[in-house]
Amino acid sequence: MFPLLNQWSELEFQDTPELLWTLTNIPFPLFNSVSRAKLSPDSVDDAIDAAISRCKTNNVPMMWWTGPATQPADLGEKLIDHGFHQSNSPGMAADLDVMPENPEYPESFVIKRVDNDEDLETWSCVLCEAFGMPDFVGTAMFALHQSIGYETQKSLSHYLGFINNEAVAVSSLLLGAGVAGIYNVATLESARRKGIGATMTLKPLLDARSSGYQVGILHSSEMGFKMYSSLGFQEYCKISQYVWSDN
Repeated sequence: MFPLLNQWSELEFQDTPELLWTLTNIPFPLFNSVSRAKLSPDSVDDAIDAAISRCKTNNVPMMWWTGPATQPADLGEKLIDHGFHQSNSPGMAADLDVMPENPEYPESFVIKRVDNDEDLETWSCVLCEAFGMPDFVGTAMFALHQSIGYETQKSLSHYLGFINNEAVAVSSLLLGAGVAGIYNVATLESARRKGIGATMTLKPLLDARSSGYQVGILHSSEMGFKMYSSLGFQEYCKISQYVWSDN
């Protein structure tokens, strides 16, 4: 997903064999991320110090992602030593050929794919409210995804769910590396525990299956783990997020 962000003029993007990172002036960790690291053990401390220095200059917090392919294997311990705080998410995958097709959800519930600025603005607002993020994050999300565009050939698509014409849920689908990735699954608190999250996950995956994809992937929150498991997802790894802030 992160290479797609290079289309946004508000973001500095660097992709080298050792690191992939993004930097903005937006004070929210997600926009200032290191999403891939393949470092030699003797270069780790310098790379972490450089990342912190970049974010200090812009006065922004940072997120550093690690997973099974991260090098070196003890990078997370190094990040903690430099003042980062860790959280973990189960990395999950599912066979799309055996995915259920008819989850239970309210009769008045409908899903549409976002294909215009008005719906994208609504998608951004629902995303932020559902995750409890500040309004400025929604403004930035709108600008970012507007820069990527809506063309059907794009690998990234967003979905918006409605109950009685009121937007209550969101999700995103990323097609790449031979798999269908599910992101940003969120439902407003007033519409939870109705099967909507499962439907917002399933609909994009069935669209991906119809395009020839056979495997779905995601990283789950603690709240979503049981729901994803009910759709056939199994845990295969841990995806960790390390957040640094100067405040």
